[in-house]
Amino acid sequence: MSSFIDRVLEPQSENADWQRRLRKMQGWIGWIVIVVIIAIYLLTGIYTIGPSEVGLVKQFGRYVATVDPGIHYHLPAPIQSVVAVNVLEVRKEEIGFRTVSPPPSPRYQTVETEALMLTGDGNIAHVEMIVQYRVKDAEQFAFNIINPKVIIKQAAEAVLREQVATRTLDETLTEERDVIGADTIIALQALLDVYGAGIVVGNIQLQDAKPPREVISAFDDVNSARQDKEKLINKAEEYAMDILPRSRGQAQEIANQAVAYKQERIKRAEGDVARFLEVLTKYELGEEVTRTRMYIETMESILPGMEKIILSREASGVLKLLDLDRALQGGE
Repeated sequence: MSSFIDRVLEPQSENADWQRRLRKMQGWIGWIVIVVIIAIYLLTGIYTIGPSEVGLVKQFGRYVATVDPGIHYHLPAPIQSVVAVNVLEVRKEEIGFRTVSPPPSPRYQTVETEALMLTGDGNIAHVEMIVQYRVKDAEQFAFNIINPKVIIKQAAEAVLREQVATRTLDETLTEERDVIGADTIIALQALLDVYGAGIVVGNIQLQDAKPPREVISAFDDVNSARQDKEKLINKAEEYAMDILPRSRGQAQEIANQAVAYKQERIKRAEGDVARFLEVLTKYELGEEVTRTRMYIETMESILPGMEKIILSREASGVLKLLDLDRALQGGE
């Protein structure tokens, strides 16, 4: 009887032993699982910062440190976390259009609500612009603004509209175009600094500036008329540059001739005066002789090439008896 009881109780004791061993193994497996979970949790704190990035470490949501590129470790979440910010990337925003497909076969789509702007003279201009920028302060960029793309787009559009509103349509489309870009950079940077966005504006490119599609044909006519005006002005200036020097030369020639004529008349008058004074001097020395000589010279000039007989006043009584024909023949 006793042997039977032993045979019955022996399997029960072995089962109890296996149960004790199993319970002991379950305890160790539980601890191993817990250790593995803890190790995996701690390993989640390992992170890498790229060569163009900086890491902003937050502890319970508050910024505590900045780390450089490389492999680092922080306490696992939710204790600590890291925000990586690319500070070397040149970012861009498009105002007035969107790039549908990039080069080499680019396609663009116009956004009229952004591109149409009111000018200072009451006209409407279609202006498209690209803003290029990068991060200058990673802490401000990450924590002061929620959506940098929206902030940049809205601020750039507002500043551009302000710049266009201070200029006429002609200035916006032609000579003030580059000035608008330069002024927009300055004004946009000042506005972003007020926001504390941590962004530096690198460049602004006005991609397109034109009148709206509805009036572009009329604007082309205006441009054509302006070009014709400039062409006519250039022709007039060319003619003026040709005729004015010639007229000035002719005027100078006439003035020189007048001066020469003036000098000639002065010299002639001075000669006449000198001759008169000479005759006067001789006349004063012998009035009768001078008077007779002047009379004879005058008669010679009045009656040149004729034979003349000169008689004194006292010979008037014998004139009737003088045979003039014979006297003239004898004189030959």
